[in-house]
Amino acid sequence: MKKRMLFVFNPKAGKGKIKTHLLDIVDIFNKGGYEVIIRATQGPKDAYAQVKEYADQVDLIVCSGGDGTLDEVVTGIVEVDCKTPLGYIPAGSTNDFANSLFMPKSMTAAASMIMEEQIYHCDIGKFNSQTFAYVAAFGLFTNVSYETDQDLKNILGHVAYVLEGMKQLFEVKSYHLKVTSDELTVENDFIYGMISNSRSVGGFKNLTGKNVDMNDGLFEVTLITNPKNPLELQEIMTALLTAEDNTDLIYSFKSAHVVIESEEAVPWTLDGEFGGDQTRVEINNLHEAMNLYLTSTKKQKKGRINQRLQEIREITQNSEE
Repeated sequence: MKKRMLFVFNPKAGKGKIKTHLLDIVDIFNKGGYEVIIRATQGPKDAYAQVKEYADQVDLIVCSGGDGTLDEVVTGIVEVDCKTPLGYIPAGSTNDFANSLFMPKSMTAAASMIMEEQIYHCDIGKFNSQTFAYVAAFGLFTNVSYETDQDLKNILGHVAYVLEGMKQLFEVKSYHLKVTSDELTVENDFIYGMISNSRSVGGFKNLTGKNVDMNDGLFEVTLITNPKNPLELQEIMTALLTAEDNTDLIYSFKSAHVVIESEEAVPWTLDGEFGGDQTRVEINNLHEAMNLYLTSTKKQKKGRINQRLQEIREITQNSEE
C-alpha cells in the first residue's frame, strides 16, 4: 500500500522560491514511494488547520516555509497528539531552526534528506497552553518578525529585520519581572529575554551560547537587564556578539521549566509569531516530542564538506593527468 504525505508550503516565504522547485520536490517524494497531498497556505493559521485536518490520515507531514510556518505545523501536531514524523524544507528569510540543525540549504537536497527517513527526536516547548518549536521571547526586537511586512522580507531578506529592529533602539522598554526556575530565581528589570532551543536566533548565531544540544531536555535561558548607561549597554552588546558569559548584566542558564511573572502585561513572540500579552507564563521543555526526519547533523555536515573537497581533489588530479 502506498504511503501518504501531507505537503504544506507557504508560497510567499523566502521570495516565493519554492515555485521554481515545487515539481522537483514532489517528484522526489513520489520516487520515495509517497502519494502527496499538496496544500499551499492561504493565510495565517492555514498550515495549522491543514495539519489538524490530515494528521491522522497520512504517514508523513512535510512543511516548507519560514519559522512561522514550522511553528504552525508543530502546534497542530502537538494539539492532535500525533506521532506522525515531520519533514522540513526551509524557505524563510532567516531559517533559525534549520540552520541550528545544519539542514541543507538547497530545497531539493532537503527533500532528498527527508526521504532517507532517519528520525531525530527534537525538543520543543510548551508556553502556557501554546506550543513553540524553538524560541519564546520578549522585549527588544522580538516584535520585528511579525511586524515586518512580508513583501519587505521578500525584497530585502534578513536586512528587513535589521532595518525594522533599528527603529527600536531609541525606544528601549524594560519590564520588571520575577523569574523562577530550579536553577535560578531572580527579580529585576529586563529589556529582553528568550527561552530557546536553537543555535541561531534572528539570523545571529551563538546568541544562546556555544554548547546547545537540541534534544537534551533543557532550554537555553537568556535574560538581559536594563542598562543604566552607555557603558553597560556596550558591555551587554560585547557579551552577546562574542557569546561569552562574562557580564553580570546578562543572566544565562539552562532549564527545563521556567515561570515568568509581572504586574504589567508583556508581549511575547513564539518562533517569530505574536504569542499574546501575558502577566504570567509557564514554559516547559517537551523532551524529544518532535519526530523530525533529519540526517544533517553537525558531524554529517563536516562529512559532506570533506566529501566535496575529495571530489574537487579528484577532478583536479584527473584534469592534470
